[in-house]
Amino acid sequence: MLILLGLQLCSSAAAAQLTNYRTIFLPCADGAGTPKVAIRQYELDAVAQVLLVDPRTFATSVAQPTSLHWLAPDTAQTQQTPYYRALFHYTAPPYRLQNGGATRADHGTDGIFVTVDLCPSSRSFERGLFEALTRLPQAKAGPVPVAIAVTRRWMESHEEAMTWLLAEVAGGRLSVTWVNHSATHPYQPQAPLERNFLLTPGSDLEREVLTTEQALLARGVVPSVFFRFPGLVSDKGLMEKLRALSLIPIGSDAWLAKGEKPVGGSFILVHGNGNEPLGVKLLLALLQGRGEQGVQLLPLAAAFRTNP
Repeated sequence: MLILLGLQLCSSAAAAQLTNYRTIFLPCADGAGTPKVAIRQYELDAVAQVLLVDPRTFATSVAQPTSLHWLAPDTAQTQQTPYYRALFHYTAPPYRLQNGGATRADHGTDGIFVTVDLCPSSRSFERGLFEALTRLPQAKAGPVPVAIAVTRRWMESHEEAMTWLLAEVAGGRLSVTWVNHSATHPYQPQAPLERNFLLTPGSDLEREVLTTEQALLARGVVPSVFFRFPGLVSDKGLMEKLRALSLIPIGSDAWLAKGEKPVGGSFILVHGNGNEPLGVKLLLALLQGRGEQGVQLLPLAAAFRTNP
């Protein structure tokens, strides 16, 4: 879930010093007694911060460690939460070379989940796609949910587009779940999948993940607990490393440009970076073809059961 840290931080991102970023996994509770799990620790302008996930709702936030009540590690209570169960379930065997992890809702629903990938690209991003989301009938009731799988390189080369997206969130038109899609999204056109994307020799998953999270935080955005593998390609080693980073892998059962048809509960995949206009065209047709009531878009966290 996205939480803006404040427009002031976003507008002065270059001045913010984010240092000593590292992975942890420590149960705690906030001042209201709400259970949390701290998954990252860092300093922002020399002030200690932690990245938190609510293990019941998957919502993320940041706080200063001194504001929290720290609990014993790996408590039974934490292990029974929806987040913990999803983390271990979707990084467990069998390990598929492509499209591992969660690919659709784990319970029945008529709604769908739109996920938009922003891989590195020199093309203009699909602003019209996001504008179409804000014109859906459900937009009358509040911000329209969408998951954006973003790479660090895309953010660095499309600052104006990123600023526009954040303004749509701040204006209450979009509710974005920021899915980590790696920093550099390595890809070699001629390489086999077994040696491509993050399986490219020399790739460092931890660096790819953590530098992207830092880039989001520096722009005033709290990253989610979801990760999408570039090319949807992974193996046992990558899945185990992702689990150690406390992130849940997100695949898709409806990559529209590949001809896959969405049904209730589908994770729709399109590219909003200008590289795959067919997928955008098909999604726009889907959104416009559901009559006055329209299709019901759901936030990504709603794909996971909140009860055992």
